[in-house]
Amino acid sequence: MNVLKPNQRATVYTLLERKTSQHEIARLTGIDRKTVRSYHRRWLSEQSNSPGVATDPPIQITPPWPPASTQGKGPGASLCEPHRAFIEAQLRLGRNATAIYQDLVDAHGFAGRYNSVKRFVARIRVREPEQFDRLSFLPGEEMQVDFGEGAPTRVPGTDRYRKPRLFVATLRYSRRSFRRVVWNSGQQVWAELHEQAWRYFGGSCRHVVLDNLKEGVLKPDLYEPELNPVYAATLAHYEVVADPARVRDPNRKGSVEHAIGHTQATALKGKRFDTIEEQNTYLEHWETKWAASRIHGSERRQVQAMFEEEKPHLQSLPTLPMAYFRDEQRTVCDDGCVRVAHCSYAARPAAIGTKVLVRIFEHRLEIRDLQTQALLRTHAKAERPGTVVLPNEERVFNPSRETLHILKQADAIGVDAGRLCQMLFAIEGRVGQRKLWGIVHLADRYPRQMVNAACAQAIDEGVHSYRHVKAITERLVAQALAQLDVAPAATVAAQATPTQAHDLIRNPQEYGELFAMAAAASTPATTTQGDLFV
Repeated sequence: MNVLKPNQRATVYTLLERKTSQHEIARLTGIDRKTVRSYHRRWLSEQSNSPGVATDPPIQITPPWPPASTQGKGPGASLCEPHRAFIEAQLRLGRNATAIYQDLVDAHGFAGRYNSVKRFVARIRVREPEQFDRLSFLPGEEMQVDFGEGAPTRVPGTDRYRKPRLFVATLRYSRRSFRRVVWNSGQQVWAELHEQAWRYFGGSCRHVVLDNLKEGVLKPDLYEPELNPVYAATLAHYEVVADPARVRDPNRKGSVEHAIGHTQATALKGKRFDTIEEQNTYLEHWETKWAASRIHGSERRQVQAMFEEEKPHLQSLPTLPMAYFRDEQRTVCDDGCVRVAHCSYAARPAAIGTKVLVRIFEHRLEIRDLQTQALLRTHAKAERPGTVVLPNEERVFNPSRETLHILKQADAIGVDAGRLCQMLFAIEGRVGQRKLWGIVHLADRYPRQMVNAACAQAIDEGVHSYRHVKAITERLVAQALAQLDVAPAATVAAQATPTQAHDLIRNPQEYGELFAMAAAASTPATTTQGDLFV
């Protein structure tokens, strides 16, 4: 039989006296039913031996050491006891043990040590526990969101495991939660997770409580926090108001904090996943089967049942999803346009040289005032780089200092280059200065004569375009290089052909006569040698 501690044994006996069943005692105390059954037999035997109340062996209580004295007398009394009233008054003023010790020595002739004062102050100081108000909310009123850490997941393409970010959104009334893990977080990812949560719940709440993380809040403030533009637009699209918690005050969103801890300690503890999709599938299954069906501790009700009550009170979702965007700052050029992805867009009525906010969507872009966020222009997004979205009536044709500088450099290339640049400026105005710069910079890579010749050919063909001039220049250069390759080849071929007539080459008859003379001179010598040997 397991031996229970005296307080546990007393609790079991008290419940047995109240006619509590063994099953109920095991549930209330957490003690195994077999142990409860053994102590039940022991209690019954003690009841049969003495009809009175069951008695247990006396519990030995060890007195504290050193023994305390309430009167400030005896060997265990603190030297600070005579000054208790003074010390308590100083503690109410918020002073620490060091300051109290110094005053005791200076004003009261205290002869003890500082550690004596420190121990006495720690014993009598009253520490009130931190208290939190329990807030109540109506159905569909508030949702709390936060990031945590998910279970280790294999990084795609490697054998290494890493913990992704765990996003949890919890409805405050019903405690129903939405959980997703993502590898990376950003402003758009943060907003997309909110949208997924509202579509998972079937509606949006009226308020959302979040931390002051950078994905949601750019500048924390108690009264007017600055939200990131994408997140603010997403909340406005779903008619939700953000309520960021105070800095370093996570208890304002205690429901989602508890939900994250519950997820990490129960659902994900000790688990590993091969893909992030596998972890999301598991989290959704765990939420539906286990977390939603649990009985909430403080409400004493099932979470899913409370969610069914809350669901009709959620706000209806808009028909179209959120159109996400990114914001960029641009300066209005002297042609009245802003440059976005190598394209030019009209920015009037914004003044030349001012900065504007360009909000870039998937298929369109908006030009807004940088300070007031007022909408100035809206354009369809150009698909081909180099496109100019500017009405003819808004084009500027008076030359600027930059225009005069470009035309001067074009004249230095050649007469035809200067003439073509003037014609381009007369057709397109200042917005065509980029084409003029392109023609002028061709002279940095190719010979000026060829660039000028290409401009002359473009004028003759009636095609006033930088791309056309560039293509002609490249073709002329290629032809010139080909001609240079042909000339050395002809020279080498001519040198490789053998020559039959030259001043240094003798007549073949002279070689024949030489060979005959050599043969005639060697014949008698051979005969004489033969006669001698015979």
